[in-house]
Amino acid sequence: MKFEMTEYGFETETEFGKLEISSNEEKGFRPYQLMVGSIAACTGGVMRKILEKKRMPAQSITIEVKEVVRSQDDASRLEKIHYHITVQADGLTEEKMPKILELTHKNCSMYQSVANCIEIEQTVEILK
Repeated sequence: MKFEMTEYGFETETEFGKLEISSNEEKGFRPYQLMVGSIAACTGGVMRKILEKKRMPAQSITIEVKEVVRSQDDASRLEKIHYHITVQADGLTEEKMPKILELTHKNCSMYQSVANCIEIEQTVEILK
């Protein structure tokens, strides 16, 4: 990927179109939004694969960002993210969910990249 400076931030051309990144959210995605989104999408994708391998294919997975806490220092680094995961999968139960989450965290590269730097809280709701 190659990022070029623009009037409001940076942009890159991907096979899916142009990605614009800016500290002004009216001009593009803010960097922290991309970080939060990357962790959420990676978590969902890995969870989906794990459920498929366990013969509990997901009919739906929704990940809602409930809270993002950023530091008050100049860097405004991410300190905490709370994701609420709603999942519907045949055969999935409350008892099976802790192991599914453990495997998801272990195998999600984005989660592992920030696990010791950002507090990540995940709550789960299973739909029948």
